Amino acid sequence: MGTLARIFIEVYGCSANMADWEMAAGLLSESGHSIVPDPRGADAYVVLTCTVKTPTENKVVKRIRVLSEMEGSLVVAGCMPKAQRDLVAEVAPGASMVGPDDLLSIVDVVESALAGVRLEAVDGGPLDKSCLPRVRRNPVIHIAPIASGCLGDCSYCIVKRARGRLHSFPSEMIVEDARQAIEGGCREIWVTAEDTASYRDGDVRLPGLLDSITGLEGRFYVRVGMMTPNQAEPILDDLIEAYRLDKVFKFLHVPVQSGNDEVLRRMGRRYTVADFRGLVARFREAIPDLSLSTDIICGFPGETEGQFADSVRLVEEMGLDALNISRFWPRPGTEAAELDGQLHGRETKGRSRELSSLWRSLLAERNQSWVGWEGEAVIDEEGRDGTMVGRNLAYKPIVVKSPVLLGDIVTVKITEAKSSYLLGEPLQ
Repeated sequence: MGTLARIFIEVYGCSANMADWEMAAGLLSESGHSIVPDPRGADAYVVLTCTVKTPTENKVVKRIRVLSEMEGSLVVAGCMPKAQRDLVAEVAPGASMVGPDDLLSIVDVVESALAGVRLEAVDGGPLDKSCLPRVRRNPVIHIAPIASGCLGDCSYCIVKRARGRLHSFPSEMIVEDARQAIEGGCREIWVTAEDTASYRDGDVRLPGLLDSITGLEGRFYVRVGMMTPNQAEPILDDLIEAYRLDKVFKFLHVPVQSGNDEVLRRMGRRYTVADFRGLVARFREAIPDLSLSTDIICGFPGETEGQFADSVRLVEEMGLDALNISRFWPRPGTEAAELDGQLHGRETKGRSRELSSLWRSLLAERNQSWVGWEGEAVIDEEGRDGTMVGRNLAYKPIVVKSPVLLGDIVTVKITEAKSSYLLGEPLQ
């Protein structure tokens, strides 16, 4: 190995990518290199890329160009090298590359780049990522990838080209990783995957995995990541029972993507709006304080005004606590990019704005129902102007002004509701 180096690592995209950042930083640190917070003065730059949407791609490409013109060695990692290798090579011809399943090659690739040798590690097979070294971005949150890839074939999704078919990690290793994180001071375990409900390790499905994690000693909460309705349905009874566990946040993220069945069919989604409604109804019957998060794509090819109105009505009716709104962007190599009925950007932007405006008003109204609530909150991030942010059992963000520390679990009273968060005071 050559001289130990100062390495700047940057990340874009989902929680799985955030975990990859932590593991890349951990592997490089374990090899003796220093992770620095600023690219200026760094010997090498590593960019964990995301390519799910065109605006994100444009932002990442711009950043890669800037870093490629600086003095240090550049390594482009994450989804883009696997899904859009030619684009990376065009934007930064001298950059080395590391794909999502080649994370264990990060040290070799970076050290080779520092020595002036360009490497590409983008064709590796499925990689189990539990129990790898970590440098945590947040010392009280353990992001726990449980699988890579998915079982779906959505017509608009480019991520499949980067993450591939479903590969579930060994349950014993996931639980051991969580145990070590909790002993190290983590208060939240974020169970994450492209589709958490598709997890399967032998006879162990998601409910059994949650049961094992929550059985660990310590004071902590588990946040369950995104799941599709069709994968959740076969395990629904057990899944609801797992959500009843004291250590599981009552936070359900089920992306519906459209309120119209014909649009869902063209998207390649394997469920109906009625399936989505039914799943949510079952959860809410069992867990009344459930927080619900979903995703909507505006302006999918061929989406009529009436079909978009179906999505608007669904948002109005569902009582959502979080909504991720995306304009449709045709991604290279996907079926949806070739469909007839591509809408002009003005139309997709207009629909997105309409839905966003409605959503802001609905959330502000929904948050009012929490005023006066008292209960526990785990303080999991620093806020602005000296405040801290905690999460209650429904994973609602609560801004606390009184002195509390990261990782504290405090009893709070909600005193005021804002449009996107709650204000709380610790109770003595």
